[in-house]
Amino acid sequence: MVPNLETETPVEIRRATHDDYEAVVEFTSDIWPDRGGDYIPKIYHDWLEDDDAEDRKTFLAEVDGEAAGIVQAVMLTSDEAWFQGMRVSADHRRQGVSQRLTEACFEWARERGASVGRIMIFSWNAVSIGAARSSGYEPITEFRFAHPTPDPDAEGPHRVSRDPTAAWRYWTHSDAREHLAGLGLDPEESWAVRELTREDFERFADESAVFAVVGDDGLAGAAYRSRTYERTVGNDDDVDSSGDDTEPKTETWAEYGVGAWEDVDAARSLFAAIARDAADCGADEARVLIPETARYVCDVPYAGAGLSDEPDFVLGIDLTVD
Repeated sequence: MVPNLETETPVEIRRATHDDYEAVVEFTSDIWPDRGGDYIPKIYHDWLEDDDAEDRKTFLAEVDGEAAGIVQAVMLTSDEAWFQGMRVSADHRRQGVSQRLTEACFEWARERGASVGRIMIFSWNAVSIGAARSSGYEPITEFRFAHPTPDPDAEGPHRVSRDPTAAWRYWTHSDAREHLAGLGLDPEESWAVRELTREDFERFADESAVFAVVGDDGLAGAAYRSRTYERTVGNDDDVDSSGDDTEPKTETWAEYGVGAWEDVDAARSLFAAIARDAADCGADEARVLIPETARYVCDVPYAGAGLSDEPDFVLGIDLTVD
């Protein structure tokens, strides 16, 4: 058992507001400097919910009236909660801040009927992994992103259907579903996963896209598009060679909530269909969530797609137990 090294300090928890922006920026400004810095300051104002929001709440921790930590809780479905953006000021670590924020999230989610809560942690973030385990989270799965290049002329060896029933059928019998514990990317909440249902695949077919690879021996792969989004490349501090400010560039990304396949030919066919779809969406880049297993990861470059450098972990906790 990992001992809890935090000491008890009076910590007040309240809803975060737009007026807290400067304080949050101050204590997150030195996080992950070697990885481009923290994303919280960039999305803070868009991240916050209205005061009467029922499906999410952003908690701010204060110690002696000073902002000490932040986290957001979101209800993804009627009984699945997602917790994200946990940050604690360097000046207030080991003072019980993260534990109080975690308890606030659990209480809020239980009040809304959640039976499970989940988080995602980068695999390189050992400190957060240790803190999550000490708070009661258990590891569920790990995933990585494949990056096929958008291409309107991409072709694979197998036919790919847009039939949601076929895609759902393959998903329910795939080893990918078993490894991922039935989880795929949520279409509304970025960087969040939840359990996929048959109704989801029907909805994706109507609102975005689904894919079912049909191989020589039957169904051999499945995927769905979860969303498209804009991503800024560069920042306002970039300066070109003439000394003039350089405007940040914006890229369009197409995101696919899960990719599952039977063999490398099925992977090639699935990535080709995704590449065509991403091109049709006007996307500059595409990414597909895949299980972090030796076979899936090794199949990706063999099938001609790019691969992210590191996996991400999903952890969860049973909220029916106090």
